[in-house]
Amino acid sequence: MCGIIGYTPAETNQGVIDVILDGLSGLEYRGYDSAGVAIADSSVSVFKREGELSELESAVPRDSLDGDAGIGHTRWSTHGPPTDANAHPHTDCHGTVAVAHNGIIENYRALRAELEAAGHEFDSATDTEVIPHLIEIALEQGADAETAFRRAIGQLEGSYAVVAVFSGLEGVYAARHQSPLVVGVGEDGYHIASDVPAFLEHTDRVIYLQDGQFATICPSGVEVTDERGSIVETSVETIAWEPEDAGKSGYGHYMQKEINEQPRAIRDCIRGRLSDLDGTVSIDELGGVGRPSAVHFVACGTSYHASLYAARLFRDRGVPAMAFHASEYDADAVPLDNEALVVGVTQSGETADTLSALRGANRAGAETLSVTNVVGSSASREADHVMYIRAGPEISVAATKTFASQQVALAMLSDALTDASSRGSVEALRALPDQIQSILDDSRARESADTYADADAYFFIGRGYGAPVALEGALKMKEITYKHAEGFPAGELKHGPLALVNERTPVVAVVSGESKSEKMLGNVKEVEARGAPVIAVTDSAGEVQSDVDDILRVPQTKPRFMPILANVQLQLLSYWTAHRLGRSIDKPRNLAKSVTVE
Repeated sequence: MCGIIGYTPAETNQGVIDVILDGLSGLEYRGYDSAGVAIADSSVSVFKREGELSELESAVPRDSLDGDAGIGHTRWSTHGPPTDANAHPHTDCHGTVAVAHNGIIENYRALRAELEAAGHEFDSATDTEVIPHLIEIALEQGADAETAFRRAIGQLEGSYAVVAVFSGLEGVYAARHQSPLVVGVGEDGYHIASDVPAFLEHTDRVIYLQDGQFATICPSGVEVTDERGSIVETSVETIAWEPEDAGKSGYGHYMQKEINEQPRAIRDCIRGRLSDLDGTVSIDELGGVGRPSAVHFVACGTSYHASLYAARLFRDRGVPAMAFHASEYDADAVPLDNEALVVGVTQSGETADTLSALRGANRAGAETLSVTNVVGSSASREADHVMYIRAGPEISVAATKTFASQQVALAMLSDALTDASSRGSVEALRALPDQIQSILDDSRARESADTYADADAYFFIGRGYGAPVALEGALKMKEITYKHAEGFPAGELKHGPLALVNERTPVVAVVSGESKSEKMLGNVKEVEARGAPVIAVTDSAGEVQSDVDDILRVPQTKPRFMPILANVQLQLLSYWTAHRLGRSIDKPRNLAKSVTVE
C-alpha cells in the first residue's frame, strides 16, 4: 500500500519534478486518496493534495519548480483520513527535511508524546510525521544528514520504507524494513521507488534493497549500507519488462488491457516448462524439491482463491493439501514434518501477511516455496525456493492476468511435484492461450452485464475445481462494481444463501459438462424455482440451455483446467458491469494493489 518515488539527476536541476510526478503516475495503483511531492535545493518545497494525483498535478508549478533531488508519495490511508495535512511528505518544525513513508510505525504514539513534550508541533494524524522530527533532533545535536537519518530509523518499530531529502543536499536517503524499495540505475540519474513501474521508462537496471539496508542516491551514484553503516556489495539486475508493458496500450482501463494480455501471460508462464516429447512438466527453479508429504498454501485475496484451486489439485493426486488465509496461519499450531512444503502465493511478493506466514514456516523448520510475479521481491528471497508466474506488470488493483497465471503455475507445480503429468495434460496446457483468446474474441459478457447491471446482488456458485473460481468471480464483482456479491460451493446453497435469492439476484453458475454437472444442474433448478435469473459459464451449453437464462461459453478442456477458462468470462462480466455502472475500475475505492501491512 502507498507508493514512494525518489530521484536525483546526474546533473542538478534536470527535470526532477517531472520525473517525480511521472513516477507517481506509475505508482498510483498502490494508493490514490492523496499525494504529495518534496523538491530539495537550497530549501525544501512541499506540495500535497487530497484526492487523486490529478489534484496534485494541478497544484504544482512545474515550470518554476525544480531542484537537486526530490521525493513523492501516493497514499492509501492508514493513520488519519485522506486530507492535505495527512498527505506525505511530512517535514520537521523548520522545513529542512521532508520524509515519505510506507508501512506502520508501531511505537509512534510513544515517540510522538516524547516529541510533543520536547516542544515539537505536529500538523497531521499520521504515524509518519514522527520521523522528520526525530531527524531534526539529531541534526540539532550536530549529526550530519546521513547520521541523523540513521538515528531516526534506529528508533522506529514496525514496518517501513522511508525516503528523505534535506535542504542544501543533492541526495535522497532511504531505508527499508518489511516494505519494498528498489533502486533504478539510469544514465541520466538515479531513482528509488516502491516498485519498478515508477521509473521503467527511464531505466530497466535495478538494485533490490533488503531488510535492514540503507541507500543513498546522489548525482555521483548509489551507495548501499547495512545497519552498522558498512558498505554492501550489490548486483544490478535487468528487468525483462518493457516500458509499454506498464501502459494502457489504447485500452480504456488497465484492467481491460490486462484481461486481454492473458494469452501472452500464460504463454510466458509455461515457456520452457513443458515437454511435448514425454509429456512432463519440469520447473528448473524447483531443483531438489521432491514429492511433499503435505502442502500448506498461505495467501490472501485473489491469491488465496488460486491456492484453493491448487490444494484441490494436490489432493486429487494423493497429497494432503490445504489453503490457509495467511493472516490466520500459525505454523506452530499446524503439524509440519520435514517433508512438508509451505507455499506462499503472492502476486507482489510483498504481501505482509503472506510474508509473516512464510517466516513462521521457516522458523518451524518447514521447506518453503514462493509463487510470485516479482523478481527480487521479499517473498522470492525469504523462501527456500521460488517459482515465478511471469505475468508481467499488473497495474489495475483488481488482479486478472496474475490470477490466471497463478492458476497455470500451480497446476504445473502439482504435476511436477507428483509426477502426474501426461501428454494429454501438456497438450491441454499448451492450448490454453489460444482458447482464452477465443473467449476474448467471442464473449457475450458485455451483453450479460448490460442485462443484469441493475441487480441488487450477485451469487457465484461452482463445484469441485469450479468452487474457487466462483469465489474469485464474486471478489472481482464486489471489488470493481461495489455491488454485493457472494461466492460459495454450490452445495452450500441450501445451508443459508438460498434465503437471499430472488428475481433481482442473478446467479452465475460455473458448470462443467464433465464434472458433477448433474448436481450443478440441480442447484441451478433450485435458484430458478425462486425466480433468480441464471447465467451459466460452461463448456457444455447444450446440457444447460433449457435451464438457464444466459450462457457464457468456454472451450472444452480437461476438467481441472476448465476453471482457468471460466475465470476469463467472469472477469469480463465484472469489468463490463462496472463499466456500465460508471465505476472507477482501475482504482476501486478503499483498495490498493499491494497490501504491505498486516
